[in-house]
Amino acid sequence: MTTSTLGTPGQDAEAGTRELPARLGDFTTDRRVILLMAIAVFVGTAGVGAAFVLLRLITLCTNIAYYGRFSLENLSISGTPLGWTAVFVPVIGCLIIGLMARFGSEKIRGHGIPEAMEAILIGKSRINPKVAVLKPLSSAISIGSGGPFGAEGPIIMTGGAIGSLVAQMIHLSANERKALLVAGAAAGMTAVFGTPIAAVLLAIELLLFEWKPRSFLPVVVAASVAAAERGLLLDPTPLFGFTGQMALTFPGFLGWVLMGIVAGLGSGILTAMVYASEDFFHRLPLHWMWWPLFGGLAIGIGGLFDPSALGVGYDNIRHLLSGEMAVKAVILLLVVKSLIWSISLGSGTSGGVLAPLMMLGGALGTLAGLVLPQADPGFWALLGMAAMMGGTMRAPLTATLFAVELTGNLGVLLPLLTACGMAYATTVLTMKRSILTEKIARRGHHISGEYHTDPFDLARVADLMVREVDTLPAAMTVARAVAFFTSGEPCHKSYPVVDAERRVVGMVSRAHILDWSMHASEDDDIQSLSLQEILEGQDLEIGFADELAGALADRMAIADIGRVPVLDRQSGSLVGLIARKDLLQVRAHRRAEEHDRGVMIRLRARGARGI
Repeated sequence: MTTSTLGTPGQDAEAGTRELPARLGDFTTDRRVILLMAIAVFVGTAGVGAAFVLLRLITLCTNIAYYGRFSLENLSISGTPLGWTAVFVPVIGCLIIGLMARFGSEKIRGHGIPEAMEAILIGKSRINPKVAVLKPLSSAISIGSGGPFGAEGPIIMTGGAIGSLVAQMIHLSANERKALLVAGAAAGMTAVFGTPIAAVLLAIELLLFEWKPRSFLPVVVAASVAAAERGLLLDPTPLFGFTGQMALTFPGFLGWVLMGIVAGLGSGILTAMVYASEDFFHRLPLHWMWWPLFGGLAIGIGGLFDPSALGVGYDNIRHLLSGEMAVKAVILLLVVKSLIWSISLGSGTSGGVLAPLMMLGGALGTLAGLVLPQADPGFWALLGMAAMMGGTMRAPLTATLFAVELTGNLGVLLPLLTACGMAYATTVLTMKRSILTEKIARRGHHISGEYHTDPFDLARVADLMVREVDTLPAAMTVARAVAFFTSGEPCHKSYPVVDAERRVVGMVSRAHILDWSMHASEDDDIQSLSLQEILEGQDLEIGFADELAGALADRMAIADIGRVPVLDRQSGSLVGLIARKDLLQVRAHRRAEEHDRGVMIRLRARGARGI
């Protein structure tokens, strides 16, 4: 109950008592989640279709750009007959992307996940229909013309756009639209990689910014549907099958820890390279539409040194996991890929970051494996892949399960968790923001990646209210009330007005006094009225001592009032008063829990009495 009519507080209190058990519980989710889950079935199916189209578009663009064929045959960029003139292919592709961004939508620039996060947090989960069309198309052109990106970022953005567009056609709240946007993103990621669990974890760690059944269940439905339907259009087997293992030994465990730290440091270097590149382009006296052209030139030159660094590069990941790649080739791949990826991404081209991070992490892990304890071929590459992804994106659980699902190898779960956890710890302690949030921060928005229980949902009104309340009697006349407020004595901004049984009949504020004073000369009868008579029919916001502080704070914010009388739910009598400053105690208590440090148990010195 949010409002009560004066004169019936006991009835309102009784109604509130009846409603209390139904309102309080572990979760606030209602039956509307069933509607969201039903819609998520369609969103999941649409995500699979979008992923299929995107992957085919990438293949088509590759064949047109490097072979001049209108074909869907899987051809490698390194086999192109163009020779050195292939340098200009990514230049042309990136120039097209710049034009699409300039005259289509600027939201297609970048790797997609920050844009999805921004839409969720700032744009009320609304994505423009143009983005749903232009993002996959621009990414296909970018990757197909040699861009060193993955398909996952664009499909996450595209799947999210589908979920958002569907939600915008129905009467849904912003938070409900968010659930469907993220459901579409998870479905798209599942369709590309076949990793439904990792997709759900990605939603939790990066996109939902909450942990509620209302948002979690639609994401699970969409990811599950996408996983079930993926085999109809795409290969249902693990994308990078791997069976390697490593025995659990103390030296091996230390190696996992060290691998995570190295990958975390590598994450910091890659993030710095990307934004150093972006800063460089910002200093150029050119419109940003032309920046991708220079990024494409860097891609083309890099391709002369190592053609395998171009494109999605899934074959490189397979070679790293099989241990077939020579050390010299691994070093070349690490250097060239990191340079062209950071330069082109900083220039504003379109493409994902997961596949490049895995490739770079795999190369780093392969090199680190030369000095780390002996393991099966490709083991250290796998740990490097996952740790690099987990550290760079600040999503260790996603990276751990992502690697497990990609390889179909549950036996490496503990090493992966250890390495990803250490990479995460390294980046959290050494970097203020991740590669995802830094872009949003540069647009003027701060994002916190920490989840915690709202302290207002733990505190009761009784814990915060003032129990000794100054009140005015209901029988007081208007004239006496005006005199009281204008006497010059210190007084509050407003007072509860109570009858003989301490039942609240209204609130009198300074605004009331001013209004009555202005009309006193026009209507002398108003001076003789009692406060109960003049306040009759007034709507009054009330609180109950046993309700949660968060619920009352929400009502106070909506009504824009600063002081609320608190009633006993059974009798309806006044038991306290709560003001905005009292609600701030909740924040002060949370801050004290974070910063106040003390010893709770003190050990007596040896030899002391009683020991």
